[in-house]
Amino acid sequence: MSILTPGANAPVPSSNISTTITLRPLAGVEVDVSAFLLKADGKVRDDGDMCFYGQPSAVGGNVVLADSYGGTTVFRLNLAALDAAIEKVSLTATIHENKVRFSSFPDINIEMSGLRATVPTEGKTETALILGEFYRRNGEWKFRCVGQGFEGGLAPLARHFGVVVDDTPAAPTPATPPPPVAPPRVSLEKRVAEKAPHLVSLAKKAQVSLEKNKLANVVATVGLVLDKSGSMGFQYSKGRVQEVVDRVVPLAVHFDDNGELDCWIFADKQKKLPNVTLDNVKDFVKREAEKKYGMFKIGAGNNEPAVIKDIVEFFGARGGKDPVFIIFISDGGIYKNEEIKKLIKDASKLPIFWQFVGVGGSRYGALQELDTMTGRLVDNAGFFAIDDLHKISEEELYDRLMSEFPVWLKAAREKGIIA
Repeated sequence: MSILTPGANAPVPSSNISTTITLRPLAGVEVDVSAFLLKADGKVRDDGDMCFYGQPSAVGGNVVLADSYGGTTVFRLNLAALDAAIEKVSLTATIHENKVRFSSFPDINIEMSGLRATVPTEGKTETALILGEFYRRNGEWKFRCVGQGFEGGLAPLARHFGVVVDDTPAAPTPATPPPPVAPPRVSLEKRVAEKAPHLVSLAKKAQVSLEKNKLANVVATVGLVLDKSGSMGFQYSKGRVQEVVDRVVPLAVHFDDNGELDCWIFADKQKKLPNVTLDNVKDFVKREAEKKYGMFKIGAGNNEPAVIKDIVEFFGARGGKDPVFIIFISDGGIYKNEEIKKLIKDASKLPIFWQFVGVGGSRYGALQELDTMTGRLVDNAGFFAIDDLHKISEEELYDRLMSEFPVWLKAAREKGIIA
């Protein structure tokens, strides 16, 4: 493996590059790694030429922030497909709120295609760094290790790349006092990082989807229903169901003041599991669902009405008008269609929205008719199916989960179902 130090360069493939930046994390310190796509003058064309946690895909998916966890960030790049105006892709790191200097970290490593670049951090008093850059030379792409620092963090770094940054707080008009500001909620990412750092990447993506769908300030209870019929055995054994739990927990942490996810499993019978939290989410499915509730306890069939009734009774007994968001996972094989329809129609007067998700199955029956089903006070349910839960990106999954919930919130509020 070739090793580059600052100033050194080497040729790289022009397509399908996976680049991993590794920086050992420090407790309580957030570091954001980003990519800036630059013209020949070293400036971005517009905000679309940035790739970071708030915009993980840039220029048509040719630069993607694919993952970020435990101090490791992965970018996937297709340099050959970039517009000819893009001459350079710069990889950067910034310390959130300038809490420490980069000298507090060990050296930073960048790896790709048999190549490693090491950025020394000893004596680095800055809080923003250009780690390295891909650049076009005579029709070919190369990578250069850089290690250039900027005092002041993200703002001066962004200005260096031509990004317009307005970091000057506006002064209140003397004649009109500023309105009171509610205390800001602790960011989803920070709450997850404290107790379940392996889910930080998911938390960032969930936050983006929440903001995009104008749900960042919504308070709701989140519930998850897991099909445990015999045909779901593959999804459990391959870890797909645990992936569902991992992906939904950040939503519960954001929406619910107690940061917990109510959880049910069902087959012939239903069972409410302990609430999922950031403290117990790791291996939750294996520990609470697979080991404790095998087929000999809840059967192997499909009895959706039983668990729907259980949920209605559980939240109905609680009373109140706080919204409840239920994510219901099923692989199909549904045959109690009329009973399911009646239960969902009757539940339309309750503050519960049902998002059904079909995973790798067939014969979804009544679930496919929920969007057009008449006879309800409001449309209180949605359905979509995915072939392989493992292959759908978190961004797409969150966006699909969030697509109908905001519509229901508005309709339910107009009807007085929720406060």
